[in-house]
Amino acid sequence: MGQLIDLTRPDGGTFAAYVSDLDPAKPSVIVLQEWWGLNDHIKWIVDRMAGEGGFNAIAPDLYHGRVTGDADEASHMMNTLDFPGAVHQDIVATRDYLKTQGGKVGIMGFCMGGALTIAAAARLDGFAAAVCYYGVPPKEFADPKDIKIPFQGHFGAQDDWVTPQVVSDIQIAMVGAGNPPELFSYEADHAFFNKTRPEVYKAEIAEQSFARTLAFFKTHLA
Repeated sequence: MGQLIDLTRPDGGTFAAYVSDLDPAKPSVIVLQEWWGLNDHIKWIVDRMAGEGGFNAIAPDLYHGRVTGDADEASHMMNTLDFPGAVHQDIVATRDYLKTQGGKVGIMGFCMGGALTIAAAARLDGFAAAVCYYGVPPKEFADPKDIKIPFQGHFGAQDDWVTPQVVSDIQIAMVGAGNPPELFSYEADHAFFNKTRPEVYKAEIAEQSFARTLAFFKTHLA
């Protein structure tokens, strides 16, 4: 089980992060939350990345203490999030904290966190690999063609937000920029990895995607 720690942003502000036990001999992975906040599901993913994956794992609390189970409230919280601040303050602070531990750093995220994963991979240095689950930021904020590191994505073919066309656009942009991504599309809806949402959760697909995620990070963070 992990624990909550406090991190300091470049601007001097502080925020919490849920982190596994750290081992300087291991590479690290940042896990970015869905629009619900840093809830037990995201903490479970951190614990799983540490336990099954053998990585140092950490999830910054991008909502700074707010968590919800209500979709309308979650939508409001996401839409009022300072996305540049999340990337250039919270994620930078988390990355820099892990850099003090030694080893390569990867980043992954789900839904809103998937969009922020693309943004961080496109806008920041210091990451060795990135994995996105069904999230894409506005192109004016972060264009996938600007991603220069190994990138893997997992998407649902039945997703009406990150649609197959959106996924195709990522593929075309990255291939055109000379960095072909590794993208997977599954017969599933948005949030198929979230076991707390039985209406969309697909256990077999979730496990398949997670195995691919672990293999990808083990290759590129070694």
